[in-house]
Order: sequence, then C-alpha cells, then structure tokens
Amino acid sequence: MAAGDTKITYGSSSNLTITLASLATDASLLVGRESSEVDNTTNRYVDYLLSGKITTGTSPTASKIIEVHVVGLMDDSTYPSVFDGTDSAETVTAAVKAGVCRLAASIDTTSTSDVTYYFGPVSAASLFGGVMPKKFVVFVTHNTAVNLNSTGSNHQITVTPVYFNTAVS
Repeated sequence: MAAGDTKITYGSSSNLTITLASLATDASLLVGRESSEVDNTTNRYVDYLLSGKITTGTSPTASKIIEVHVVGLMDDSTYPSVFDGTDSAETVTAAVKAGVCRLAASIDTTSTSDVTYYFGPVSAASLFGGVMPKKFVVFVTHNTAVNLNSTGSNHQITVTPVYFNTAVS
C-alpha cells in the first residue's frame, strides 16, 4: 500500500450476547429478544457487518419468518421504549417497531424441523443512513408457531467492525 492510500480494514469478529435458545414465537412479531449492546463510542468504527444463524424448533409452520432488527441509541444514554442495551426479553408496540427497529434480515422459513437459517453480512451503518449510532442492539422476533431450537450453540449473531486504514510514508 502506497503512502496516502486508504483501504477498508476489518476488525476481529465477535458474537453478541443474545439468548435465542427456546425463544417463543409471536404471531404479531412484536415479542422477541434484545441483545447486549455494541458500544462504538471508543473505537468509532465506520460500520459493523452483522451476520448470524438462527435455528427453528420442532414442527414449525411453513411460510413464516424470522426477523432481525437493529435499534440505535437515541442520544447519549437513552434507548427508545423498552430497549435497554441488555440481553433480555422485550415486547414492543407496532408503532415502536415501525419507528425505531431497522430491519436487517427477514428470513422465510419452512415447516422442516431444526433448520438453521443464515443471514448477512449486512451493513449496520446502511440501516441508519450510512452513519453508525453511538451504541446499538439487535432485536430478534419470529412467528414460526413453535419455540426456536433449545440448543444455545445453534444460534449466533456476529458483528465485524469495519474501518479505514490510511498508509503513511
């Protein structure tokens, strides 16, 4: 890389803390699970790539969906509505979901039991007009008519930081 060249660089990927094992179904897609927060205030990455896998449970209903959303911090310390930056069960209203949950993935499912569905990578910054919020969480919900698979390792949400590196002489 010549002096002055700027290239995209990827940081080390990490898995978010989010307990998706046995996550209950919700026909309205308003009940789900929030991840622990990703704090971007120190490293100030220009983006995070989100990817993951989510496994359905036994005998799901065909033609249902799993949704993965990203929710950003509103100001210096406040998340909107029920979101709080911790791995926890959450129930949102339709208005809150429409207003603050940015859809990162909508995964169509089948009626086959214990299928692992993959998504991403998805640019988190693109969900916020190209600029990362200071902190964010992931919110997962589904309407497969059964709980998600009960084995924790069958679910994973990964974030990979993205930044630019400029060569010096």
